[in-house]
Amino acid sequence: MQFLTEIRKRARYLVQPLLALGLFSYFVYHALEGDRGALALMRLKAEIAEAESRRATVAAERKLWESRVSLLRPESLDRDMLDERARMLLNVGRRNDVVVLVPGGTARNAATGVAQR
Repeated sequence: MQFLTEIRKRARYLVQPLLALGLFSYFVYHALEGDRGALALMRLKAEIAEAESRRATVAAERKLWESRVSLLRPESLDRDMLDERARMLLNVGRRNDVVVLVPGGTARNAATGVAQR
């Protein structure tokens, strides 16, 4: 009996620190693992870096295509570009042209690197 009363006396002093430890653990866990925690922040930063690199790649490709399209505009028509597009669309070649067949059913234009069907 005396043992149980001694445990009850000491338990009073342990309840508050255990509750505080539990509350602190709860907040630390959610600060790390929550929707807006530190790990989520690191994942978002990685996604942002990936999206920015993808955006830079797409912007460079867009700039390339804009320059190629500008060569086909009537006010600044480039004869070589017109000849290249006409031969590609009409599927016509000259006698001295070299044709390279790529396995897989698609051919790649050597000048542009664009797959053709």
